[in-house]
Amino acid sequence: MPGEIHPFRVARQGTSDFESALATLHRRGEADFSQVEAAVREILASVRREGDRAVLRFDEQFGGRRAPRRLVRQDYGGADALARLAPELREALVLAADRIRAFHERQREHGFRFDAEGISLGIRVRPMSRVGVYAPGGKARYPSSVLMAGIPAHVAGVRDIALATPLAGDGSDDAIFAAAHLAGITSIVDAGGAQAIAALAYGTESVPKVDKIVGPGNAYVACAKRLVFGAVDVDCVAGPSEILVLADDEADPRLVAADLLSQAEHDEAAYAVLVCTSDLMAQAVSRELAAQLEVLPRRAIAEISLRVNGCALVVETVEEMTAVADSIAPEHLSLHVTDPEAIFERVRHVGAVFLGSSTPEAAGDYLAGPSHVLPTGSAVRFGGPLGVNDFLARTSIIRYSKDALDRQGKAIMILARLEGLEGHARAVEVRLSGVRGG
Repeated sequence: MPGEIHPFRVARQGTSDFESALATLHRRGEADFSQVEAAVREILASVRREGDRAVLRFDEQFGGRRAPRRLVRQDYGGADALARLAPELREALVLAADRIRAFHERQREHGFRFDAEGISLGIRVRPMSRVGVYAPGGKARYPSSVLMAGIPAHVAGVRDIALATPLAGDGSDDAIFAAAHLAGITSIVDAGGAQAIAALAYGTESVPKVDKIVGPGNAYVACAKRLVFGAVDVDCVAGPSEILVLADDEADPRLVAADLLSQAEHDEAAYAVLVCTSDLMAQAVSRELAAQLEVLPRRAIAEISLRVNGCALVVETVEEMTAVADSIAPEHLSLHVTDPEAIFERVRHVGAVFLGSSTPEAAGDYLAGPSHVLPTGSAVRFGGPLGVNDFLARTSIIRYSKDALDRQGKAIMILARLEGLEGHARAVEVRLSGVRGG
């Protein structure tokens, strides 16, 4: 827009710009790992072959840090680190942990079993034995991600939870150690990047192999998670963070802009998108973005995010606004509308919703309770927030009485022979007294 000091594009419904912007948003989940995959494959193979030595070598090469004396720490001093924190920070971390734990306690699964006509069926639920939580280093440290990924695993009953994160080693790790303690982390792997994912997935001399790896990371980490899937489970292959804000004519542009910037400041590749019902709102939000960017410490990052991936989509009706939101299937959906509950009912695909102008997206990132580990790039169509269920293994339970098999055996054999699997049919036949195969 002419005269604005930041590049926030406005596209109006019915124009080619609108269709182009929407098409770009629909393709945002098509991750292209071509530039990193060869390097990641080499890292994975080296760690699988050389173990700890390769992890330390790559961590020094890519992280610019000296190899740690201990790759794995069980005695990381989390309780002492929590005590050393400034009181307000300590209280905030404890409050966040308590709220995240209370929310996930409600997700506990207990399985079931029932009997009918001589057949006992059910599901047995058990926690995974060991999981790995990845937390990035680099541009920012995220104790909140340690809480949001570790606590659901701990509530699920996972006994061994390894946190992989590159430690600074200069006394600035206390917030990470404290969060690990509050989350029930049992060990810390002092490494980052694809090499940390490889260590967790395949195991090394000092890092036991895990059953599942969760947590966000850069393109190398995401590519590594995709490539190790099958050797272990992973939560998702997440891309850049994203927020979609729906705003009607009653919305406060200042609050809308603040929510957009809360995601744009994450990463230059983040998506901050507005859908509104008037040009006036789009322009008012654009002006607010310019004003708030002036005093934002991470202005450089947010400006690139807005220029590359940010836009305002102007539609004519509330119905069209919700249809656009559903087609985008955002990680975060913020509803600055008169009746947020009604609008939410119309949007099927969303990772986390923030209902009403009094609910900042930041509340979900830190304190509300649900995990902020969410699928991106429209993957909420088939996935959802990280939770207790992600750390559970389920076993089907089947038990037939002799009478029940006598009643159902013929049908089982018919279906087996329909598929040409005579061995299946005979496994039933030999159990049926007085019944001979045709």
